[in-house]
Amino acid sequence: MLGQPGGAAANVEQLRVGGKVARHVAEVPRLLVPVEIAHEGGYRSICHLQVPEHVALNALFLAPGVSGGPETYLRGLAPALAAEFPKLRLTIVTTGSGAVLLRELGFSDFARVHALRCEDGQRARRVLAEQLLLPRAARSAGAQLIHSLASTAPRYPRLPAVITLHDVTFLRMHTFGAVTTFGMRLMIAGPALHADVLLSGTAAARDEICETLGLSPARFLVVHHGRGRATPATPVPVPELRARYRLEGARVVLCVAAKRPHKNQEVLVRAVAQLDADVVVVLVGHAEPYAAVLRTIADELGVEGRIRFVEPVPDAELEGLWRLADCFAFPTLGEGFGIPLLEAMDHGLAVACSDLPVLREVGGDLPVFFDPHEPDEAARAIRLALSDNARAAMGPAHAAHFTWERAAQGTYSAYERALVAA
Repeated sequence: MLGQPGGAAANVEQLRVGGKVARHVAEVPRLLVPVEIAHEGGYRSICHLQVPEHVALNALFLAPGVSGGPETYLRGLAPALAAEFPKLRLTIVTTGSGAVLLRELGFSDFARVHALRCEDGQRARRVLAEQLLLPRAARSAGAQLIHSLASTAPRYPRLPAVITLHDVTFLRMHTFGAVTTFGMRLMIAGPALHADVLLSGTAAARDEICETLGLSPARFLVVHHGRGRATPATPVPVPELRARYRLEGARVVLCVAAKRPHKNQEVLVRAVAQLDADVVVVLVGHAEPYAAVLRTIADELGVEGRIRFVEPVPDAELEGLWRLADCFAFPTLGEGFGIPLLEAMDHGLAVACSDLPVLREVGGDLPVFFDPHEPDEAARAIRLALSDNARAAMGPAHAAHFTWERAAQGTYSAYERALVAA
C-alpha cells in the first residue's frame, strides 16, 4: 500500500484489464520499486530512484586475522561492489591496522581507505569512533549513505543507513563477558531500530535476529554471501605443512573457527577418541580463553597428541591446510551464515556439521549433520564424511552458486532502497 501521496500523483482510470490511462502524472514519493504507467501515448515513471554514487563502508571492526567472518565478508564484498558497479565510489572507514591490511591487499586501487585512530580492542575509542567520528568522516567524504558491515553501527548516522546484521548468537548463549554483551546489545539494537535497510546473510539468521531483537522481517533483505575469499592465495606446499604440524601419515579433520564457546570445538576434542588412530583434528582460529579449556579437556581425555591448536595463519598457509585436509568439521552452536562451510565444499571436502537451520540453508543436503551437543554423533558424522567421496565431489558445484558478484548486486539493491526510504 502506497498511501495517499502529498501532491499530484497518478490518477488512473481502469478502462479494461491491462489498459490504464493516467492524468496529472507525478512521481510518488518513497515508492520502492520502479513503476511506469501509460501517459499521453507513451509511458512515464512514477518512481524517483536516487542512484547510489558514493557509499561509506563501516569497517571499524577490522582486527586483521582476528575478525573472522566479518573480515571475510569485507574482503569479498568490497572488491565485488567495485567490479560490478564501476561508477560507485567507495570510502572504507576502518582501524589503523585494518587500513594497513587493506592497502597491502590493493583496496586503494578501487576505494579510498580512511583510518580512524582506534583499534578493535580499544573499547572506548572504538565506540567513540563509530558513534561520532564515522558519521563525520562519511559526510566529509561526500558519501550518500553508510553501510555498517558487522552488526554494530552509529545510532545517529545523519545519513541513510544500511546495516548487515550477521547473527545474535552472543545474546542467545554465553560468548562474551556480561559487560561486553550488554554493550554489544546497545550498539546493535538501537541503530537497527532506526536503520533504513537491514541485511542478513540467510533467512534463518534473519528470523532469529527478529525474534531476539523484536524487529520485523519486512525490514530485511536477505543476501547470501560469497564462498570465502574472492582471490585464493598461492598455497604453502602440503608436504611443508605436514612437517610443520606433525601430520605425516595422518588423515586430517580440519575446523576453521575462532576458539570461542559457541564455536563448540569441545565436541570435536571429545569425539576424536572414537575415531581411527590415524585421524588428527586441526583447530585453526584465534585463541581466546576457551582455548585453554579445550587443552585441559584434551589432556584429561589423553587425546592431546591427536589435536593440533593452530593460531590464525596467513592466507597462503590456510589455503594449504584446505588442500591438505581430508574432511571439514563445523560443530558450531550458532551462525549467521557459515562461510567456512562453503569454503570447505569449494575445496572438494566432505563436511560434517551441526544440524542448524542456517547451515541447512547454506549447505543443502550435502553435509553430514549431527547434534552439536553429542560427541558420539559428531564422531559418526566425521567417519561418514571421511569415507564419502560422492559428497565431496558435489561440493564445488554447490558452492559455486554462492558468489560475491551476486552478493554485490543484492547489496546495491539495498543501497537503492535505503536512498528511497530515507
